[in-house]
Amino acid sequence: MKNLLKTIFLLFLFVLPSGCEDMDDNAVPSELAVKDFVWKGMNLYYLWQEDVPDLADDRFANQTDLNDFLADFETPEGLFSALRVNNSIDRFSVIYSDYDVLEGVLSGNTLNNGMDYGLKHINGTTNVFGWVRYIIPNSDAATKDIQRGDVFYAVNGIPLTDDNYRTLLFSSNETYTINLASYSIDSNDFVTITPNGQSVTLTKTPLAENPILLSTVINQGAHNVGYLMYNGFYSSYENQLNAAFGNFQAQNVTDLVLDLRYNSGGSVSTATKLASMITGQFTGQPFAKQQWNAKAQAYFESNNPGSLTNKFVGGLNSLNLNKVYILTSNSSASASELVINCLKPYINVVQIGDTTTGKNVGSVTLYDSPTFAKQDVNPRHKYAMQPIVLKIVDKNGFGDYTAGIIPTTLLPENLGNLGILGNVDEPLLNAAINQIIASGKRLPEVPNFIERDFTDAKAINPLRSEMYVERK
Repeated sequence: MKNLLKTIFLLFLFVLPSGCEDMDDNAVPSELAVKDFVWKGMNLYYLWQEDVPDLADDRFANQTDLNDFLADFETPEGLFSALRVNNSIDRFSVIYSDYDVLEGVLSGNTLNNGMDYGLKHINGTTNVFGWVRYIIPNSDAATKDIQRGDVFYAVNGIPLTDDNYRTLLFSSNETYTINLASYSIDSNDFVTITPNGQSVTLTKTPLAENPILLSTVINQGAHNVGYLMYNGFYSSYENQLNAAFGNFQAQNVTDLVLDLRYNSGGSVSTATKLASMITGQFTGQPFAKQQWNAKAQAYFESNNPGSLTNKFVGGLNSLNLNKVYILTSNSSASASELVINCLKPYINVVQIGDTTTGKNVGSVTLYDSPTFAKQDVNPRHKYAMQPIVLKIVDKNGFGDYTAGIIPTTLLPENLGNLGILGNVDEPLLNAAINQIIASGKRLPEVPNFIERDFTDAKAINPLRSEMYVERK
C-alpha cells in the first residue's frame, strides 16, 4: 500500500486532463478554490470518471472554461453531487466541510452517545422503530439503564418516521431522550410496538470506539473456540487486534468465530492484516487486487503493477487456520465483505447469519493540496472528499457481490430471541459452535418473513460504512 500511494503522487504530478491547454491553478479565483479542488480531484480519482460527461478530460479547453462551469454551482456539495453517477451505482462517495470530522469517523472517533442501533419499519409503513444492538463501553449509554434488545419508538416524545428519523437521531443535538416500547409479533408476522412509559436520556460525547467489543475463548470438548466480535476496521487499533490473536495463540485456539454482523467496514490495510492473522500460511501471496479508473489503472499497470495487489503480511500473531466461521448481517459491509470474499480462494469460509450489504468498492481521502494529500493543504478552508476510487476483487478477479454475499447458513437475527453477545446460547454463535463440534442440533427455524433493518446507526452516516485505502 505504501508503494501504491507513492505511485499515486506521481500520477498527480504527471497526469493532467488531456485537451486542456491552460489549467493553471493560479488562474482560479479564490471564491472558486474549493470547487476547483472538487472537480480536479474527481477528474483524477473517481472510479466512474469515464461515465460522467462533466469529468471528461477534454470537457474544458482551459481553466477559464472550467471556472465558468464551477461558478454555476452554489456550493461545493452541490458540485460534488452533480459530478457523481446516480445513487444506484454510487451510494457511498461523500464530501465533508471539516476534514477533522472526516478523519475522526474513519478512525472510530465520533461524537457518540454509545448506543448502537438498527432501525426497522413497522409492518411496511413509513413508521419506524429502533432496537439496541450493543452498547459501546465507556460511553454515556454504558452508564444508563439501557441494553441490547431494548426497543424505542420515539425521540423526545416524537414518534419516528421515514421523514424525521435522521433529524431526531443524527442531528447536532448532543442530548436526546429515547422513548421505549415493548415488541411483539404474531403468527401472521404483524408487529406491535407498544409504548411502555419508560425513557432514557442520552448525551453524545467525543468517543473513541475500540472495535474489539468481545474477545474470548470458549472451550467445547476438544475444541478451543476463539470468538471475536469486531465492529470496525480501524488502523489505530491494529496493535490491540494483534494482541487478541496473541491471546488466541496462547490459549491454543483450534477454531475461530469472527463476528462481523455490525461491522460496516474501514481500512483495507487493516482487513488484510486481519486475514493474515486468521491464516498465516500465505504470507506474500495476493489477498486482494485493486481496480481503479482507466487512466489510473493504465498508469499503475505500466509503472508499478505490483502496487495494485494487497498481499498477506507476515510478522503477526496468526492462527494458521484452514477454516473460519464468520457471522454476518445485512449491516456487514465493505471491508467485512472484503475479508469474506478474498479469503474464500484460500480457506473454507463458513458464513452464518444474513446476506451482507454488497459494497465492493473503496475510497481515499482527498485534500486540497498539490498532491491531494494533507501535506501542504490549503489553509483557507477544511473541505475534504472521500470519493469511491477503486473496486476490490479476490486473487482470481472476482468481486461481483453488489447484491450482498449470501451466507452458507441463513440465520437472521430475531428480535424475539436475540440472546447475549458472546454467550454460547446466542443464536448465531450457537449455530457456529454446533457446526464446529458437529453436534447435530437443528438450527433455529428461519421465519417466512425476515424483518431486516433498513438502516442503522453507522449507515446513517455514509462515512462509517466506507472501505478506504490510507496514505502512509
